[in-house]
Amino acid sequence: MNNQEIVQKLWNLCNVLRDDGITYQQYVTELTYILFLKMMKEQQTETVIPEGYRWGNLLEKEGLKLKKFYQHLLLKLGSSEHDKLRQIYSDASTSIEEPKNLEKIIKSINALDWYNAKEEGLGNLYEGLLEKNASETKSGAGQYFTPRVLIDVMVQLIDPKPGERCNDPAAGTFGFMIAADQYLKNKTDDYFDLDPQEAEFQKKEAFTGMELVKGTHRLALMNALLHNIEGRLEQGDSLSSNGKWMKNFDVILTNPPFGTKKGGESVSRDDLTFDTSNKQLNFVQLIYNALKDDGNARAAVVLPDNVLFESGVGAQIRRDLMDKCNLHTILRLPTGIFYAQGVKTNVLFFTRGTTDQDNTRNVWVYDLRTNMDSFGKRNQLTMSHFEDFMKAYVAEDRSKIEDERWNNFTREEIAKKDDNLDIGLMADKSLSSYENLPEPIESAEEAIMKLQQAIGILNDVVEELRAVEEAEVIKK
Repeated sequence: MNNQEIVQKLWNLCNVLRDDGITYQQYVTELTYILFLKMMKEQQTETVIPEGYRWGNLLEKEGLKLKKFYQHLLLKLGSSEHDKLRQIYSDASTSIEEPKNLEKIIKSINALDWYNAKEEGLGNLYEGLLEKNASETKSGAGQYFTPRVLIDVMVQLIDPKPGERCNDPAAGTFGFMIAADQYLKNKTDDYFDLDPQEAEFQKKEAFTGMELVKGTHRLALMNALLHNIEGRLEQGDSLSSNGKWMKNFDVILTNPPFGTKKGGESVSRDDLTFDTSNKQLNFVQLIYNALKDDGNARAAVVLPDNVLFESGVGAQIRRDLMDKCNLHTILRLPTGIFYAQGVKTNVLFFTRGTTDQDNTRNVWVYDLRTNMDSFGKRNQLTMSHFEDFMKAYVAEDRSKIEDERWNNFTREEIAKKDDNLDIGLMADKSLSSYENLPEPIESAEEAIMKLQQAIGILNDVVEELRAVEEAEVIKK
C-alpha cells in the first residue's frame, strides 16, 4: 500500500465522525493529535513523549476509559517541557463525543501499512493528507495551501544552497520550507555530503517561518517535525512587532494571505516605510527588507494582480522594490489553481541589491495565463505546464528565447506607466477577433450620426414589439 492509498484511507475515516458534527478542518486537527503519537512510535522517537502517554498506552484502552484517558493525554502533552510538543498540543481538546468513534479511528490507524509508509517517508504521508484536505473545497483549507507543483517550481528556480537561511513569513503548513529542505537533501545525499556542523545547521537553523492562524501553525509544527526540521517556527502576525525577528535572510519563499487587514487598520510594525492596509503590499515590503543586501539574497513570492497595478502607495512600494531589488521576472499564473474562485495571481522573482537604487533595469514577464486550459480539481496543474517558462528563466541569453509568452520591459517603459506592472499578457483568443470590431469613429459629427441611427433602429424594434403585443390581445 503506497502513501496515496494510505492518505485516502485516513481521509475516509472522517466519515466515522459525521454523527459527531465534526468539520473537515477539525478532523485533520484531531487526526494530527493521534497520528503524531503513532508516527513518533514508528520513527522510534517516542522519548520526547512522557511515559504513560504514548501510542501503546492509547491503543490498550477502550470505550469510555479510552475517551477519558485521551482527554487527559491532550492536557498532559499541552503542558510538556518539550517546546515543540507543547506547541503542538497547546490548548488541544477533542471534538469527538462518541467513544466508539475514537476507538475505531485509533484502531484503523494502527492497522495501516506502516512499513511501506516509512519507506516512502512519514513526512510525505502527512503532507499528502494536508494536500487532500486542501483539495476538498468543503474544508476551506485551500486558502493556505499552495499547489505542490508551484512550490517545487519556485524552489527549483530560486535554488537554495546549503548554509543559507531560508524563511517563509506566511508559513501556512510550512510547505515551502519543507520543499526547500527536500531539494537540498536530494542534492547532498540527505546532508551526508555535508560536515556534521553544516548538517546540524540545516536541521536546526536553515528553515524558519511564522504563521498567524493557531490551528494551521499546529499543522506546520507537526509537518516540520516529521521532516526532521527544528528551525524557528513562530505563531503570530508577521506584520506586527512580533515579526521583527525575521531579517537578514538569503532566501524567502512565500504565498502571503489575500485580502486586507480587518477593519482596514494599518500594520503595527514600525520598520515598514509605506503605510497601507493592503496585506500583500505590506508583505512585499516586509520581504524585500528582510533580505540580505549582499547582491545574492533572493525571493519568490505569490501575489495577486492588484499588487501589480494598485496606484498611490502601491506604486510607491513597487518603485521601492525595483530600486532596492532586481525584479527580473514575473510569472503570470493561470486561474483556477487556488481554491478561492476568480483570484488572479503571479509569482515575482527578485534579488536584493548591494545598494538601494536602480537595481531593476529590465523585467521579463512570462504569460502562463492567457489562452490556457482552465485548471481546477479535475484538471490540475503539472510540472509540464511550466517547462517552457523554466527554460526561459534559466537561459543565459533570455533575448534569444522565441516564445510569444515571454516578453521584456525596460525600467524606463515601466516608469512611464506609473510603475504599473500589470504587463505582459497576450491577446485573449476567447474575445471577439479584432477584424469583427467596428471601425474607429473619427469625429463628433460621425458619432452623433451613428447614435441617431442606433436610436432609429431601437425605435423600429419597439414599434414591432407593440404591434405583436396588440395582435396577441386581439387573438384573446
